[in-house]
Amino acid sequence: MNLANKYENFIFDLDGTIYRGEHLITDADLVINNLKSAGKKIVFVSNKTTGTVNDYFHLLRNWGLNIEESEIINSTLVVKNYLSNNFDKETFFAIGEESFINEIKNSSLNFSTDPGEIKIILITLDRTLNYKKLEIAAQALENGARFFAANIDDTCPVDNGEVLDAGSIISALEKRTHRKLELHFGKPSEFMFNEIKSRLNFNPDNTLLIGDRIETDIAMGNKFGIDTALVSTGVKHFKNGSNGFSPTYLLNSVADLLNNKI
Repeated sequence: MNLANKYENFIFDLDGTIYRGEHLITDADLVINNLKSAGKKIVFVSNKTTGTVNDYFHLLRNWGLNIEESEIINSTLVVKNYLSNNFDKETFFAIGEESFINEIKNSSLNFSTDPGEIKIILITLDRTLNYKKLEIAAQALENGARFFAANIDDTCPVDNGEVLDAGSIISALEKRTHRKLELHFGKPSEFMFNEIKSRLNFNPDNTLLIGDRIETDIAMGNKFGIDTALVSTGVKHFKNGSNGFSPTYLLNSVADLLNNKI
Protein backbone atom coordinates (compact mmCIF):
# COMPACT_ATOMS: atom_id res chain seq x y z
CA MET A 1 0.00 0.00 0.00
CA ASN A 2 1.20 3.55 -0.69
CA LEU A 3 0.40 6.66 1.31
CA ALA A 4 -2.19 7.83 -1.21
CA ASN A 5 -4.24 4.71 -0.52
CA LYS A 6 -3.90 4.76 3.28
CA TYR A 7 -5.63 8.12 3.89
CA GLU A 8 -8.90 9.74 2.81
CA ASN A 9 -8.13 13.39 3.69
CA PHE A 10 -5.00 15.23 2.55
CA ILE A 11 -3.91 18.65 3.83
CA PHE A 12 -1.21 20.15 1.61
CA ASP A 13 1.02 23.10 2.31
CA LEU A 14 1.61 25.12 -0.87
CA ASP A 15 4.88 27.04 -1.14
CA GLY A 16 7.77 24.61 -0.73
CA THR A 17 5.48 21.58 -1.03
CA ILE A 18 3.35 21.93 -4.19
CA TYR A 19 5.50 24.65 -5.74
CA ARG A 20 8.56 26.67 -4.88
CA GLY A 21 8.78 30.29 -5.98
CA GLU A 22 7.54 30.33 -9.56
CA HIS A 23 7.94 26.62 -10.33
CA LEU A 24 5.71 23.60 -9.72
CA ILE A 25 7.34 20.74 -7.82
CA THR A 26 7.92 17.86 -10.23
CA ASP A 27 4.82 15.64 -10.55
CA ALA A 28 2.83 17.61 -7.96
CA ASP A 29 0.05 18.00 -10.54
CA LEU A 30 -0.03 14.24 -11.14
CA VAL A 31 -0.26 13.56 -7.41
CA ILE A 32 -3.15 15.97 -6.83
CA ASN A 33 -5.10 14.90 -9.90
CA ASN A 34 -4.63 11.23 -9.00
CA LEU A 35 -5.95 11.83 -5.48
CA LYS A 36 -8.93 13.78 -6.79
CA SER A 37 -9.74 11.05 -9.32
CA ALA A 38 -9.66 8.52 -6.48
CA GLY A 39 -12.26 10.53 -4.56
CA LYS A 40 -9.91 11.76 -1.83
CA LYS A 41 -10.69 14.98 0.02
CA ILE A 42 -8.03 17.68 -0.36
CA VAL A 43 -7.41 21.08 1.15
CA PHE A 44 -4.47 23.38 0.45
CA VAL A 45 -3.30 25.50 3.36
CA SER A 46 -0.79 28.35 3.14
CA ASN A 47 0.62 30.82 5.61
CA LYS A 48 1.61 33.03 2.69
CA THR A 49 -0.34 36.27 2.32
CA THR A 50 1.14 37.89 -0.80
CA GLY A 51 -1.77 36.67 -2.91
CA THR A 52 -5.48 36.06 -2.44
CA VAL A 53 -7.14 32.66 -2.34
CA ASN A 54 -8.38 33.42 -5.85
CA ASP A 55 -4.80 34.17 -6.98
CA TYR A 56 -3.60 30.82 -5.67
CA PHE A 57 -6.54 29.05 -7.29
CA HIS A 58 -5.69 30.43 -10.73
CA LEU A 59 -1.98 29.74 -10.21
CA LEU A 60 -2.63 26.07 -9.45
CA ARG A 61 -5.22 25.66 -12.20
CA ASN A 62 -2.77 27.12 -14.71
CA TRP A 63 -0.30 24.43 -13.64
CA GLY A 64 -2.91 21.79 -14.46
CA LEU A 65 -4.21 20.92 -10.99
CA ASN A 66 -7.85 19.83 -11.06
CA ILE A 67 -8.97 21.74 -7.96
CA GLU A 68 -11.69 24.06 -6.68
CA GLU A 69 -11.21 27.48 -5.10
CA SER A 70 -13.06 26.24 -2.00
CA GLU A 71 -10.18 23.80 -1.40
CA ILE A 72 -7.72 26.62 -0.69
CA ILE A 73 -7.16 28.39 2.63
CA ASN A 74 -4.55 31.00 3.45
CA SER A 75 -3.87 32.84 6.67
CA THR A 76 -5.25 36.08 5.22
CA LEU A 77 -8.67 34.44 5.03
CA VAL A 78 -8.45 33.23 8.63
CA VAL A 79 -7.34 36.56 10.08
CA LYS A 80 -10.03 38.40 8.05
CA ASN A 81 -12.73 36.21 9.55
CA TYR A 82 -11.47 36.79 13.08
CA LEU A 83 -11.13 40.56 12.71
CA SER A 84 -14.53 40.94 11.06
CA ASN A 85 -16.16 39.07 13.91
CA ASN A 86 -14.27 40.76 16.74
CA PHE A 87 -12.92 44.16 15.59
CA ASP A 88 -15.42 45.49 13.07
CA LYS A 89 -14.54 49.04 11.87
CA GLU A 90 -11.37 49.12 14.00
CA THR A 91 -8.20 50.86 12.82
CA PHE A 92 -5.17 48.74 11.90
CA PHE A 93 -1.67 48.97 10.50
CA ALA A 94 0.00 46.03 8.77
CA ILE A 95 3.56 45.16 7.99
CA GLY A 96 2.52 43.27 4.89
CA GLU A 97 2.16 43.68 1.15
CA GLU A 98 -0.58 45.53 -0.74
CA SER A 99 -2.67 42.43 -1.44
CA PHE A 100 -2.85 41.58 2.26
CA ILE A 101 -3.64 45.14 3.34
CA ASN A 102 -6.39 45.49 0.75
CA GLU A 103 -8.06 42.26 1.88
CA ILE A 104 -8.09 43.42 5.51
CA LYS A 105 -9.48 46.80 4.47
CA ASN A 106 -12.20 45.01 2.50
CA SER A 107 -13.22 43.10 5.63
CA SER A 108 -14.50 46.34 7.22
CA LEU A 109 -11.37 47.57 9.02
CA ASN A 110 -9.72 50.96 8.51
CA PHE A 111 -6.05 51.35 7.62
CA SER A 112 -3.87 54.06 9.17
CA THR A 113 -0.17 54.92 9.44
CA ASP A 114 -0.70 57.17 12.46
CA PRO A 115 0.56 55.38 15.60
CA GLY A 116 -1.87 57.42 17.70
CA GLU A 117 -4.88 56.04 15.78
CA ILE A 118 -3.80 52.43 15.31
CA LYS A 119 -5.54 49.86 17.51
CA ILE A 120 -4.31 46.66 15.84
CA ILE A 121 -0.89 45.75 14.44
CA LEU A 122 -0.79 42.88 11.93
CA ILE A 123 2.46 41.20 10.86
CA THR A 124 3.05 38.99 7.82
CA LEU A 125 5.47 38.54 4.93
CA ASP A 126 6.52 41.90 3.51
CA ARG A 127 9.13 42.07 0.76
CA THR A 128 8.82 45.88 0.86
CA LEU A 129 9.75 46.06 4.56
CA ASN A 130 11.57 49.21 5.65
CA TYR A 131 12.57 50.97 8.85
CA LYS A 132 9.63 53.39 8.69
CA LYS A 133 7.11 50.54 8.77
CA LEU A 134 8.87 48.97 11.76
CA GLU A 135 8.78 52.25 13.67
CA ILE A 136 5.09 52.89 12.95
CA ALA A 137 4.33 49.42 14.29
CA ALA A 138 6.63 49.84 17.29
CA GLN A 139 5.15 53.19 18.29
CA ALA A 140 1.60 51.87 17.96
CA LEU A 141 2.48 48.89 20.15
CA GLU A 142 4.00 51.22 22.74
CA ASN A 143 0.70 53.11 22.66
CA GLY A 144 -1.17 49.89 23.49
CA ALA A 145 -2.22 48.53 20.09
CA ARG A 146 -3.05 44.82 19.89
CA PHE A 147 -0.21 42.67 18.51
CA PHE A 148 -1.36 40.04 15.99
CA ALA A 149 0.27 38.12 13.14
CA ALA A 150 -1.15 36.39 10.10
CA ASN A 151 1.66 33.84 10.33
CA ILE A 152 4.84 33.14 12.29
CA ASP A 153 7.14 31.62 9.63
CA ASP A 154 10.73 32.81 10.03
CA THR A 155 11.47 32.49 6.31
CA CYS A 156 9.67 31.88 3.03
CA PRO A 157 11.13 29.59 0.32
CA VAL A 158 11.84 31.17 -3.07
CA ASP A 159 13.47 29.81 -6.23
CA ASN A 160 17.03 30.62 -5.16
CA GLY A 161 16.79 30.20 -1.40
CA GLU A 162 14.69 31.83 1.32
CA VAL A 163 13.62 35.34 2.32
CA LEU A 164 12.76 36.80 5.72
CA ASP A 165 9.15 36.23 6.75
CA ALA A 166 6.88 37.32 9.60
CA GLY A 167 8.68 35.50 12.41
CA SER A 168 11.79 37.58 11.96
CA ILE A 169 9.74 40.81 12.04
CA ILE A 170 7.86 39.66 15.13
CA SER A 171 11.14 38.98 16.93
CA ALA A 172 12.47 42.43 16.06
CA LEU A 173 9.32 44.16 17.32
CA GLU A 174 9.23 42.09 20.51
CA LYS A 175 12.78 43.17 21.30
CA ARG A 176 12.12 46.77 20.29
CA THR A 177 8.93 47.19 22.34
CA HIS A 178 9.15 44.48 25.04
CA ARG A 179 5.66 43.40 23.91
CA LYS A 180 4.88 39.77 23.11
CA LEU A 181 2.81 38.65 20.14
CA GLU A 182 -0.74 37.99 21.34
CA LEU A 183 -2.30 35.88 18.56
CA HIS A 184 -1.41 34.42 15.20
CA PHE A 185 -3.77 32.89 12.66
CA GLY A 186 -1.72 30.68 10.38
CA LYS A 187 -0.36 27.18 10.91
CA PRO A 188 -0.13 25.76 13.57
CA SER A 189 -2.85 27.85 15.25
CA GLU A 190 -6.25 26.54 16.32
CA PHE A 191 -7.82 29.29 14.18
CA MET A 192 -6.31 27.74 11.07
CA PHE A 193 -7.08 24.20 12.18
CA ASN A 194 -10.75 25.00 12.73
CA GLU A 195 -10.96 26.44 9.21
CA ILE A 196 -9.38 23.26 7.82
CA LYS A 197 -11.83 21.03 9.69
CA SER A 198 -14.75 23.00 8.26
CA ARG A 199 -13.64 21.97 4.73
CA LEU A 200 -13.22 18.23 5.39
CA ASN A 201 -15.24 15.32 6.73
CA PHE A 202 -12.61 15.37 9.41
CA ASN A 203 -11.30 12.25 11.09
CA PRO A 204 -7.74 12.49 12.43
CA ASP A 205 -7.15 8.78 11.86
CA ASN A 206 -7.58 9.02 8.08
CA THR A 207 -5.99 12.43 7.53
CA LEU A 208 -2.42 13.18 6.38
CA LEU A 209 -0.81 16.63 6.47
CA ILE A 210 2.05 17.21 4.03
CA GLY A 211 4.41 20.18 4.36
CA ASP A 212 8.00 21.39 4.29
CA ARG A 213 8.22 23.22 7.62
CA ILE A 214 8.62 21.51 10.99
CA GLU A 215 7.57 24.42 13.21
CA THR A 216 4.30 25.08 11.37
CA ASP A 217 3.19 22.12 9.22
CA ILE A 218 4.52 19.26 11.33
CA ALA A 219 3.78 21.13 14.56
CA MET A 220 0.12 21.48 13.60
CA GLY A 221 -0.18 17.79 12.82
CA ASN A 222 1.47 16.86 16.12
CA LYS A 223 -0.68 19.33 18.04
CA PHE A 224 -3.97 18.03 16.68
CA GLY A 225 -3.19 14.32 16.37
CA ILE A 226 -2.76 14.07 12.58
CA ASP A 227 -0.14 12.00 10.75
CA THR A 228 2.36 14.17 8.89
CA ALA A 229 4.80 13.90 6.00
CA LEU A 230 7.79 16.24 5.81
CA VAL A 231 9.06 16.96 2.29
CA SER A 232 12.56 18.20 1.49
CA THR A 233 11.59 20.54 -1.36
CA GLY A 234 11.08 23.68 0.76
CA VAL A 235 12.87 25.34 3.66
CA LYS A 236 16.13 24.23 5.22
CA HIS A 237 15.88 22.35 8.49
CA PHE A 238 18.21 22.69 11.43
CA LYS A 239 18.71 20.06 14.13
CA ASN A 240 18.03 22.56 16.91
CA GLY A 241 14.89 23.94 15.25
CA SER A 242 12.40 21.09 15.59
CA ASN A 243 11.25 21.94 19.15
CA GLY A 244 10.37 18.29 19.68
CA PHE A 245 8.03 18.07 16.67
CA SER A 246 8.46 14.97 14.56
CA PRO A 247 6.91 13.89 11.22
CA THR A 248 5.35 10.47 10.70
CA TYR A 249 7.05 10.17 7.30
CA LEU A 250 10.05 11.74 5.59
CA LEU A 251 9.59 12.21 1.84
CA ASN A 252 11.77 13.61 -0.90
CA SER A 253 8.73 15.34 -2.41
CA VAL A 254 4.96 15.01 -2.79
CA ALA A 255 5.62 12.60 -5.67
CA ASP A 256 6.49 9.97 -3.04
CA LEU A 257 2.85 9.86 -1.96
CA LEU A 258 2.17 7.68 -4.98
CA ASN A 259 5.23 5.43 -4.83
CA ASN A 260 6.14 5.27 -1.13
CA LYS A 261 5.32 1.79 0.17
CA ILE A 262 4.28 1.44 3.81
